[in-house]
Order: sequence, then C-alpha cells, then structure tokens
Amino acid sequence: MKTSRRDFLKLLGTGAVAVTLPKMGLTLTPCKQYITGIETQFKNAIEIPTICSYCGGGCRLIVTTKDGQVINIEGDPDHPINRGALCSKASALYQVAVNPQRLTKVLYRSSGGSSWEEKDWDWAVSKIAANIKKTRDANWIEKEGNLIVNRTEAIGNLGGAALDNEECYLISKAMRGLGIVYLEHQARI
Repeated sequence: MKTSRRDFLKLLGTGAVAVTLPKMGLTLTPCKQYITGIETQFKNAIEIPTICSYCGGGCRLIVTTKDGQVINIEGDPDHPINRGALCSKASALYQVAVNPQRLTKVLYRSSGGSSWEEKDWDWAVSKIAANIKKTRDANWIEKEGNLIVNRTEAIGNLGGAALDNEECYLISKAMRGLGIVYLEHQARI
C-alpha cells in the first residue's frame, strides 16, 4: 500500500485521538449502546419503498414497518430523483403517520357554539353536501347576457399538495360538474 504524506498525517492524527480520548475519560460506550438500541428496534422490521405524495416530484421513500406500525420514514439514497434527500414536508411524513394529536374523528362546532361535538362520518358528509347544495343554489348564475354560463362563483376549491394526479383530475371533474369555476392548487400558490 502506497501512503502519501497527507494520508500518513491523517492516520497519525486519528491514532493520536484514539489513544488520547480513553485517557481523558471519553469512551464510545454510549455510542455502542445507542447503536445496539437502534439495531434492536429495526430487527424483524420490513422496509417498503414508496413514492412521496406531496409535490409530485417522484421522490422515493423507504417506509420501515414493524408489527403493522410505521417506525421510520427516510429518503432512498439509491433513487435518481432525490438520492436520499427529502424536503421539509417529506421529512415530516412520519408525524403524519404516527402522531398522538392527529384527529381521527369528526369534530363539529355549531354556529355560535362554544364546544366541539363528536359526529360520525356519514353525518359529516351529508352536512357538507347539504351546505354545498344550499350555497350553489343560492348563488347560481345561469346566464350572463345572452350567453348560458351555468356556474357559481360563491364556492372555490383549493387542492392540497398531498393529492396525486388522479385525485386532482377527479376533483377537477367533480367541481366543474357542480359549476364551480374557482379551482386552484397549493403547488401553484
């Protein structure tokens, strides 16, 4: 092995640090314990490759699950788009999947009410549909001059970055079917 002067100095410095640290009372025991804990946590875990759902850039993630629960989400270093790097939204995906403060039930507060009530999903969907129908009917524009327009300008739709192309297509079709013309998406704002 041919060693350059620079490599020799690197080896000399590394050796000096390795000899000096234990004499100063610094050991690698906490690091070893931490690594052992991580190895135990990921033992028998399943790594599932997937694509990030946020912006449509196609960044690949590796979702690690154990006993049906998500235990880790990280970027895939072998993917040509993101090469393991993640944006702030994708880095926080773990909190979307595993968060004790995440709402899992419908909460409703009536107009002028001061407290939230738990409702079931069927009630919530019916309430939303009734409010859309009421607003649409009250603000329907059939004609503008001699031109038939059949639209409402009282309702708008804002899509979120977690929607994929297929969902955006279906939402766009549904909104246009209702006569809604104000369609926007978070990615453009």
